[in-house]
Amino acid sequence: MRNDILIIVPAFNEAEGIREVVEDIRRQIPYADVLVINDGSSDATGEEAARGGAAVLHLSCNLGIGGAVQTGYRYAAVHGYKYAAQMDGDGQHDPADFAALLHELQTSGCDMVVGSRFVEKLGFQSTFLRRIGIEVLSGLLTRLLNKPVTDPTSGFRICGERALRMFAADYPTDYPEVEVLVQLDNCRFTFREVPVVMRARVAGTSSISAVKSVYYMIKVILAVLIARTRKEKWWVRYEA
Repeated sequence: MRNDILIIVPAFNEAEGIREVVEDIRRQIPYADVLVINDGSSDATGEEAARGGAAVLHLSCNLGIGGAVQTGYRYAAVHGYKYAAQMDGDGQHDPADFAALLHELQTSGCDMVVGSRFVEKLGFQSTFLRRIGIEVLSGLLTRLLNKPVTDPTSGFRICGERALRMFAADYPTDYPEVEVLVQLDNCRFTFREVPVVMRARVAGTSSISAVKSVYYMIKVILAVLIARTRKEKWWVRYEA
């Protein structure tokens, strides 16, 4: 029997740890379905995810995080899920924190809840260079959206039906975690942050080097500023 909640796990070449991640999610969140988006991996990511008990969608080529996650949202919309959540495939998100995100979504009336490692500053706080980048983006979004944003790059989040439908139809491809916050505000949707404790990766290493981090920062700032200019377009499209 299908549950009301779908947890979307985008994964690219995470064969070494994805089975453990899926099993951990299924053990701690038995009331949700788990969907792994195998984003064109060249290793056994899809097979290992299936062994862990997840449903798996295999993409024929690498779409990147935005395309992979939107695939999950489209799956959720087609299959009639009430809630869709996102968790990373590297094991940094602790499923024990999921209930807090769900509770906040259900009781606050907001459209999306983001798990922030910086509200209480516990657990793995990322690398020094990335923390600087996150602080820059946090300051920018706090000014643009006129509300505190502490962890804009967090991929641990859950949304309700209204945001789910929007993301299935229109989802940023380049820097989705950050751009989506602007998109929500542009459409007069709301989001909140709740504290979570991040963990170090289960296995493997990040594909983003120090040089790439600087390049990423420049591009994501430009993407956010451009996204803000689309405010009227998005609001008109989703007014209903």
